[in-house]
Amino acid sequence: MGTGLTRRTFVELGAAGVVLAATGGLVTSHADAASNSSKGRRRRDDVGVETDIAELQRLMALGQLSSEELTESYLDRIKRLNPTLNAVIETNNDARKIARRLDAERRAGHVRGPLHGIPVMVKDNIATDDHMETTAGSLALVGSRVPGDAQLVRQLRAAGAVILGKANLSEWANFRGGSPDFPPINGWSARGGFTRNPYVLDLDPCGSSSGSAASAAASLCAVAVGTETDGSILCPSGEQSLVGIKPTVGLVSGNGIIPIAHSQDTAGPMTRSVRDAALLLDALRVPGSSVMGVPVPNSYTEALDANGLEGARLAYDLRYVNGDFGPGDDDTLAVIDGVFDQLRQRGAEIVDVTSVDPRDPDASGRIPFDDEFTVLLFEFKVQIAEYLAPVRHTKMRTLADLIEFNRKRCQKELAFFGQEVFEAAEATSGDLTDPEYLAALATNQGFGKGVIDGFLGQGFDAIITPSFSFGTSPAAVSGYPSMAVPVGYTPAGRPVGLWLAAGFMQEPTLIRLGYAIEQTINARVAPTLSGAVPPDPAPFPGCEMAMPGMPMAPSTQSNQHRGMHGHHPRHW
Repeated sequence: MGTGLTRRTFVELGAAGVVLAATGGLVTSHADAASNSSKGRRRRDDVGVETDIAELQRLMALGQLSSEELTESYLDRIKRLNPTLNAVIETNNDARKIARRLDAERRAGHVRGPLHGIPVMVKDNIATDDHMETTAGSLALVGSRVPGDAQLVRQLRAAGAVILGKANLSEWANFRGGSPDFPPINGWSARGGFTRNPYVLDLDPCGSSSGSAASAAASLCAVAVGTETDGSILCPSGEQSLVGIKPTVGLVSGNGIIPIAHSQDTAGPMTRSVRDAALLLDALRVPGSSVMGVPVPNSYTEALDANGLEGARLAYDLRYVNGDFGPGDDDTLAVIDGVFDQLRQRGAEIVDVTSVDPRDPDASGRIPFDDEFTVLLFEFKVQIAEYLAPVRHTKMRTLADLIEFNRKRCQKELAFFGQEVFEAAEATSGDLTDPEYLAALATNQGFGKGVIDGFLGQGFDAIITPSFSFGTSPAAVSGYPSMAVPVGYTPAGRPVGLWLAAGFMQEPTLIRLGYAIEQTINARVAPTLSGAVPPDPAPFPGCEMAMPGMPMAPSTQSNQHRGMHGHHPRHW
């Protein structure tokens, strides 16, 4: 392709591509809210804080809470906390009206299901045919009109959910640009600014579903929907003490979602509990009794089993943490080791994969970074044009149009890093029969399936990795499901999660294991928005840097000073 860029280059850039926040006001912590409640002066905007769907439904069934009151509570909380968190790009002006209508249905005896009246936040790359925008965080699509709701949004509305707003994200789902001197920044978009992590404000929120994660973690909504191509549900969930499920590709419709690559893209739940993730997945999955010929349960809640670790065999894969594969973190690994002791007491067998033959095409398990990147570049060029074709009130029709827009608006769009990924995708042939693409796709999918199927074929139920590695890639490139579960915190307050991956359509296995882990560890605590908002990063030096063929100017600061602590590999 002649770009000189590789997927590995951009993954490595992600270690420094972290959020640096804009200014924010004084934040009232959850501890302050609890104090208010204990004095009998519960704030309206603290209704629903850390409350799961089952409890919200119980309160609404008893008449002690209405959907309108709950919606108003979350909107008030967004108004209070979002100036610091920047988790929400836009709220739905119709949310109160929708909630009132759903309350009327309940009073008339009609409850659509577990999501009836539940406020849900969706990522800003998921189309909603209402007064809200769908922009992937980019100014290029501001003012445009989508042809209709994304299919998953139609399903959420039919299930009785209140679409509360649009969550911020890493612009274009982290698939726009970056260089060694000016790496991409997790959680930043030109439209939404810098998303902050509600646990520690100068901690990387991870991307690209940063705002979906922060919205759910800080109780700005009941539950949230994110999207993932490789790691963008799991990584923000791990870093913000959430449960996240990246479903099997095809289980949730991608219709109406701004794409990166059809072979890997999927939406999925981001919630504060495994039960809520299962309930949300019920509403998100395509309707029917089977998907791709594989039967699905009547509800994924059927897989919830507090004793689900009994007899479970888990392959612990550290190959994507150490050495060439990713950053190491002794504090995080220490938390994981302590968790394993508890899991073994509940009947789980945990085996280090270095003692097992994974039976994959490459015995080292080495991730084919360049092949994955090639696949995404080819598919993005084709699919972004397909997505833009029916969008109204915009002149954006192709990737080339977006690149030109960014050049003309470089002071805002390219304020902190460039659009090298866009340019690399534009340099591809745009032909999905191209032998280069087909070869990369075969290698890519063969790697992921080889790793996961290889271990499952030896009697393991799932593969597990710590929540700060490249461990998302095998499931991502194979299209298999994966899941994040909170398991603790480092002494510095950084959330620690465990990532699980299983085979094709094995979401019930992950939910069974994840629920048992959650019930055993009971790790999650509410965030307190501790720490200070850091300064903005150094600006990207000049509009000329956006032009193709121009050499990069010397960096004005080292990578380590562009970011906050808790650096992550780049995730899409």
